[in-house]
Amino acid sequence: MANPFDRILKNTQIGEENFQFYSLPDLNDGRYDKLPFSIRVLLESAVRNCDNFQVKEKDVENILNWQDNQNQDVEIPFKPARVILQDFTGVPAVVDFAAMRDAVKALGGDPSVINPVCPADLVIDHSVQVDVSRRQDALKENHKLEMERNKERFQFLKWGAKAFKNLTIVPPGTGIVHQVNLEYLARAVFNTDGMLYPDSLVGTDSHTTMINGLGVVGWGVGGIEAEAVMLGQSISMVLPKVIGYKLTGKMTGMATSTDAVLTITKHLRQIGVVGKFVEFFGPGVSELSIADRATISNMCPEYGATIGYFPVDGQSIVYLRQTGRSEKKLEYIEKYLKEMKMFRNYSNPDEDPIFSQVIELNLSDVVSCVSGPKRPHDRVSVSDMKADFQQCLDNKVGFKGFHISAEKQCKESQFTFNNENFTLKHGSVVIAAITSCTNTSNPSVMLGAGLLAKNAVECGLNVAPYIKTSLSPGSGVVTYYLRESGVLDPLAKLGFDLVGYGCMTCIGNSGPLSDPVAAAIEQEDLVVCGVLSGNRNFEGRIHPLTRANYLASPPLVVAYALAGTVNIDFEKEPIGKSTDGKDIYLRDIWPTREQVQEVERKHVLPAMFSEVYDRLQQGSPAWNALDTPDSMLYPWDEKSTYIKSPPFFLRMAKEVPSMESIQNAAVLLNLGDSVTTDHISPAGSIARNSPAARYLAGRGLIPREFNSYGSRRGNDAVMARGTFANIRLVNKFIGKAAPKTVYISSGETMDVFDASERYLMEGRHLIVLAGKDYGSGSSRDWAAKGPWILGIKAVICESFERIHRSNLIGMGIVPLQYIDGQSTESLGLTGKESYTITIPSDLKPGDLVDVTLDNGRSFTVKARFDTDVELTYFKHGGILQYMIRKMIVGQ
Repeated sequence: MANPFDRILKNTQIGEENFQFYSLPDLNDGRYDKLPFSIRVLLESAVRNCDNFQVKEKDVENILNWQDNQNQDVEIPFKPARVILQDFTGVPAVVDFAAMRDAVKALGGDPSVINPVCPADLVIDHSVQVDVSRRQDALKENHKLEMERNKERFQFLKWGAKAFKNLTIVPPGTGIVHQVNLEYLARAVFNTDGMLYPDSLVGTDSHTTMINGLGVVGWGVGGIEAEAVMLGQSISMVLPKVIGYKLTGKMTGMATSTDAVLTITKHLRQIGVVGKFVEFFGPGVSELSIADRATISNMCPEYGATIGYFPVDGQSIVYLRQTGRSEKKLEYIEKYLKEMKMFRNYSNPDEDPIFSQVIELNLSDVVSCVSGPKRPHDRVSVSDMKADFQQCLDNKVGFKGFHISAEKQCKESQFTFNNENFTLKHGSVVIAAITSCTNTSNPSVMLGAGLLAKNAVECGLNVAPYIKTSLSPGSGVVTYYLRESGVLDPLAKLGFDLVGYGCMTCIGNSGPLSDPVAAAIEQEDLVVCGVLSGNRNFEGRIHPLTRANYLASPPLVVAYALAGTVNIDFEKEPIGKSTDGKDIYLRDIWPTREQVQEVERKHVLPAMFSEVYDRLQQGSPAWNALDTPDSMLYPWDEKSTYIKSPPFFLRMAKEVPSMESIQNAAVLLNLGDSVTTDHISPAGSIARNSPAARYLAGRGLIPREFNSYGSRRGNDAVMARGTFANIRLVNKFIGKAAPKTVYISSGETMDVFDASERYLMEGRHLIVLAGKDYGSGSSRDWAAKGPWILGIKAVICESFERIHRSNLIGMGIVPLQYIDGQSTESLGLTGKESYTITIPSDLKPGDLVDVTLDNGRSFTVKARFDTDVELTYFKHGGILQYMIRKMIVGQ
């Protein structure tokens, strides 16, 4: 359909080129000038994509009327400009696209039409771990092990890079997805055949928000939403409230951007910003570099907001120039954003929009701090660290407690490492990692760590050899400027050798501790520590033996490694002794802000970014040596336990199937409130007594080869067997936490997957009963894909988490909601009945449908198809089936 907003389509010449764009100021609507800058991006997308099917004129009006609608739970469509994936979450997306090609061919169509419609970039960064550290060859050896472990997955992804248009695969060893996004992939403004529009994206990693620091709207989603966007579809979202976070002043003393973000994270967690946008403004923003802003935006999932947004300003343009974007691009980026009133002057309060709420932070109040020992928002100032850790030992077990008795707090473990004797105590540091996307994008804190190391080495200080130290930057550019500024060698002398370019210690890929250290910890059950420059430190995440983990700036990671303990007051106690026996305090070796800025000006150069990213597509010799087929269709290997063709399109026909009722369905699970996607979707290690383990063992694998569910997300047989396999799942049929259910036909208790197989052999449909907030938590594609494979046709609950409801529809599962005030309990349902759900052929969004039980009783539920688009997807059997038929018709 013609776009009703073509009346504001504007032509302009920039340089020697002609461009078009939808000029929002030409709407001549006074509400536009008061909109938060982040909402203006949503509005532009709605205007440009208005077709009165996916995006309607009413949606545009709803966004324009944000000030009134922000409190009304108004749903709007959003079509991002691109998608970004990492390898753990990207593999199943590429598997689905490969299977879609097979389906198109089977239906007599041209499989080459199946490609991402929306540009998609996949960065391989989650598969490398710190197996080798404190050695000059650590980088080489860790990359070698990464390639060996992940050969099948990487071969498949390399095939995808060649086979699909509009899909870019960034090889392993390049960097962390979010830093590569910031330095290289971000467009700021898209130019598609002369049409200009703001860069925006969704990504299959929660820390996608890091790109908000460069003025790009984007956030993390589940795999099904990402695939929908890749196929040109919009995603549905609630028009959010926007919290204005005003920054004033400038940071002083030893404070870094990491300290600012930990302060902001705690502050916003206390306020409560879940489901909201946070938009930063005020004169203090001008004091922050783009890397500083990106550090703050990266932690958005930790303070709970959807985005943490910094609109584009002059510094954004400087950063784009520094990272190698051409002057031609910079010219149209700046001019377009200024024409659209999307370019900010943070020092001009007249440009400040209206916000839902305004909160303020003076950056001069930020002090040096860490967060821990178990959550990112539990901020502790460095000056209070010793007292706080002592309190954690005393406190009852919880987020801030370990409940260690006074007698046991004195326990020590002696051990021998490399023929030297050492002692571990509570608070001893055993892992110190400069790692993750949060900080390694930021030259100021990375150079700060390097200069601190240089000063420490010159004083004769060293790090105990048993501490597992590592340096895993987000991109090769970091190595360049660390080497050029002369601080890479001092870092290595303290044990911070380069171990890899990827998401390592922060996601738990810290690798093993040495046997003597592990034994010493376990001998006295010590609360030992990891210190890392990451963004997450949840219990058990970093390493099973580090019960306390603290997030810190890279300089503080070095400092605590030098001290060997977190149980220290740096203001009063020396960090070590110089070669001549003099006490050295942290303040003696801490570089000044001016020293760091001077080194950064001299050694962080545009040529570094250009050189690193010019080599991006070349890949490593090991990557280039991978054999991959040249075929358009993927030649599935039936023996593979990593990559498998999914069953989503079996028996699919060209014609849209008729709507069918659900007949004589059995209840697979009878669940309560707040069942999360973590309860549903497979994650973590594969338990040895699980259906997935039995499947892998049946294919000749031994337990140490099982790997994790994350690494096997491209194999539906493994993932289906891990669905509802969470040991904390509470099924009313069982009455306690267990990944079990009751097979109603016989009354036997068994694994959920085994019961589903029994029902499927009987030819019975399956449903799930649940309470409030079904599907809450992180959006996970396998939380909808897994139930579909198990044979679940519908979920009946009191309320759904919004995105999970959408994902169920995307897989062809009916979301049904009890009438207000009703529930499984109030209706007297045991779950042992048989259920027939009547789905009329003329079903409309929001209609009521009848449920009849085999005992003659019946009740009514609401079909939670909220839009015509959702109902269209469902009629086709799911969004992927809809796209296949749409593309065949278009041939």
